Amino acid sequence: MDEETGEQGLGRRERDILALERRGFSGPGVKERAIREELGIAPVRYYQLLNALLDDARALAHDPVTVNRLRRVRERRRSER
Repeated sequence: MDEETGEQGLGRRERDILALERRGFSGPGVKERAIREELGIAPVRYYQLLNALLDDARALAHDPVTVNRLRRVRERRRSER
């Protein structure tokens, strides 16, 4: 197993993004602050990376519950447009 890519072939950043998505956030701005402080990236970039992860089979294999939940949310929002 490669330390940087982990057991499913995801890099540390990808695993950290999925871990952050598993957490609940109590109010407005809390999640965005965690993104900046913990991942060191802008929220816009975070959501770009997250959206790409939702289409990545490695992410699905790593955390199927979170990825499938987020895919459902994404599809619901797309259908509302």
